Amino acid sequence: MREVYVSVAGFASTFVRVCIIFSMEHTKALEFDPAHPLQSGLAVTRTILLFPKSFYANFSTSGPLKGPTLFVLFVSAVSAILRLAIVFIFSTSSIGEAAISLLEALVFVLLSPGIVAGLAGIYLLSVRAFVKKGADFQEVYRLLAYAYAAMILFWIPVIQAFAFTYTFLVLMTLGVRGVYGTSTTTALVTTFAGYVPAGILFVFLQLLVTGLAFGPPAW
Repeated sequence: MREVYVSVAGFASTFVRVCIIFSMEHTKALEFDPAHPLQSGLAVTRTILLFPKSFYANFSTSGPLKGPTLFVLFVSAVSAILRLAIVFIFSTSSIGEAAISLLEALVFVLLSPGIVAGLAGIYLLSVRAFVKKGADFQEVYRLLAYAYAAMILFWIPVIQAFAFTYTFLVLMTLGVRGVYGTSTTTALVTTFAGYVPAGILFVFLQLLVTGLAFGPPAW
């Protein structure tokens, strides 16, 4: 009979690796912490952009709306600041036009949670139709608010369309699949059904924000 020897160090190393893997697979997704807005905001954004499948696999739709709402404000604020920096550095416009750009950015940041709430209402109808009839607004809003992380790239003019599509189509598809356990096809159909009207509403709201900043047109 052959004897097998296992060192204590080898067993301990294997045990630690197994524990780490298990904890990573069963750890609740990182969420925005109002007590540490900058650190948690950047950490959550990085996690969602780089590891969206893992994030939504461990994401809980139940929970308060405060964190997700503040996260939307954080993302909008960072994007607006970067956009304004580009405007102020490269624009040759007057101080008055720069002030209007600043006002437009401020209005967009303040209204961004309401915009996300309106878009979440559209996705809620889609989720109820294709995935879960008993879905409520809170869970869909939380889902969409964290997908909004990709909008931190919206300040770059050449990739605005990409940032919007990645947020409201790609990340939401991964979110619906991860949270509700649906197939990729069902998740894609569900998300796309909400993506089209959400895109139309988003463009309308952007025009509205611009109108609030620049004033009504002189017709």
